[in-house]
Amino acid sequence: MPQKINFKLLSAFISVAEHASFRKAAEQNFVSLPAISMQIKQLEEQVGVALFQRTTRRVELTAEGEQLLISTRKAMAELDSGLSLIQQAANAQHGTLALACVPTVAGTRLPALLTEYARKYPGIAVRVRELSHHDLLEAVRRREVDFGISPVEDKRPELEFQPIFDDEYCALLPRGYRDNGRKTISLRELTRLRLLTLAPNSLFRGHLEAALQANGIEADLSYEFTHVSTLIAMVEAGLGAGILPRIAIPRNTALKTVRIARPALQRTIAVVTIRGHRLSPPAARLVDMLQQGL
Repeated sequence: MPQKINFKLLSAFISVAEHASFRKAAEQNFVSLPAISMQIKQLEEQVGVALFQRTTRRVELTAEGEQLLISTRKAMAELDSGLSLIQQAANAQHGTLALACVPTVAGTRLPALLTEYARKYPGIAVRVRELSHHDLLEAVRRREVDFGISPVEDKRPELEFQPIFDDEYCALLPRGYRDNGRKTISLRELTRLRLLTLAPNSLFRGHLEAALQANGIEADLSYEFTHVSTLIAMVEAGLGAGILPRIAIPRNTALKTVRIARPALQRTIAVVTIRGHRLSPPAARLVDMLQQGL
């Protein structure tokens, strides 16, 4: 089995070969002439052949030395290329990034964020997966994505949640409902209307059901929808009142939007990672932007 060659010995070998001089190589490497000579001797002993022909006037490579020089230069070039790629990745100049995001955030705040990210880091390829809360946490746990953007869930000790903002729940009132200009509505009063909600696999739906049970309120939740846009269209058609996180409500909607009070409902949106896992440089840059203000 070939011996492991010390990088320092190979560096000294290249220097002597390029300068055709032990003295110039010693000066180039800031070492003494005996030191550079000893390094070459050690290398020759390790490879088992003479690498240089020494005369009183000149130092020339042997045939074996020529072959080693070619191989060493190729290896050094590969090493330099690899180090350059690593440095570019560390500076987030090139690389890939995969993230998962719940749809209510992906369709509202993420576009502006990724547009700014693309401007700052044009060499990064980004893949976004829009997943429900449960599927997102599983994708993070299985390391299918670098991180996720999702509501906080306390029952996942293997995951770490870094809060980035709070998102209150609001009611979308159908046209014709007499709200008397109010800015809030109680959950009990809201249940007197037909409620339109997101499907049960969303964490939002779990929060709503827990609040209803804790306050002894019965509600008909028989109208469920998968997509926010569909739910809003149903409210616009007059089917009932919708309940959504505020971030999911379009800013240009003509529907009356009021905050739910008594009890106030909200969720905390966070960056989700595996506990103790260190993010890649491209992912860390995007998380920094998230924490500075999504």
